[in-house]
Amino acid sequence: MARLTKNQKLALSKVEAGKSYTLKDAAELVKDITTTKFDASVDLDIRLGVDPRKANQMVRGIATLPHGTGKTVRVLVLCTPDKEEEAKAAGADYVGLDEYITKIEGGWTDVDIIITMPSVMAKVGRLGRVLGPRGLMPNPKTGTVTTDIAKAVEDVKAGKIDFRVDKTGIIHTSIGKVSFSADKIYENALEILQTISRLRPAAAKGVYFKSIYLSSTMSPGIHIENKSVEGI
Repeated sequence: MARLTKNQKLALSKVEAGKSYTLKDAAELVKDITTTKFDASVDLDIRLGVDPRKANQMVRGIATLPHGTGKTVRVLVLCTPDKEEEAKAAGADYVGLDEYITKIEGGWTDVDIIITMPSVMAKVGRLGRVLGPRGLMPNPKTGTVTTDIAKAVEDVKAGKIDFRVDKTGIIHTSIGKVSFSADKIYENALEILQTISRLRPAAAKGVYFKSIYLSSTMSPGIHIENKSVEGI
């Protein structure tokens, strides 16, 4: 096991074992305990009281973070030629159809989001085996299959993210960067937690939010006290 650096030991010492923190305190603490030399991502890990193997307990949705993610999101738009200029004007990084389908079939997936339109889904659908495992398959539920290509691109560039519970019942999502102010980290975290709260499946019984942890790249996790989060 790799030995901890002096800074990493100091960071660990600032997070009290067994203690739960308010979301506001955690947003400040995560900045204080991050020891990376780069601008680390700030992440939420949310364990839910659902059984994702059951269709009526799947939790999936979209949220628009008020302060964006801090990341440059690479967007590919798969569309008909008449929509290409609209997609480019809205800020898409890659625009086309058949040539990108061929590239993806060859294993190219160097993008963060793929947006497409209903009329070409028959072509795009065959990419499922490549895109599905990478979480890149366009889906009407997340707004990535739409006739309003420009709005979809603008929303994603402005900080719209999609999330889903994994097979172990956990949602893992990035909500910003350590360079953000504590207030911005708090407000982004609150937005996604409140969104997940509204998506509680009727079939989910008992405690919905089992645990919430805030962390940054390579930092210890900070346990969030559920009752400190307004609206969940």
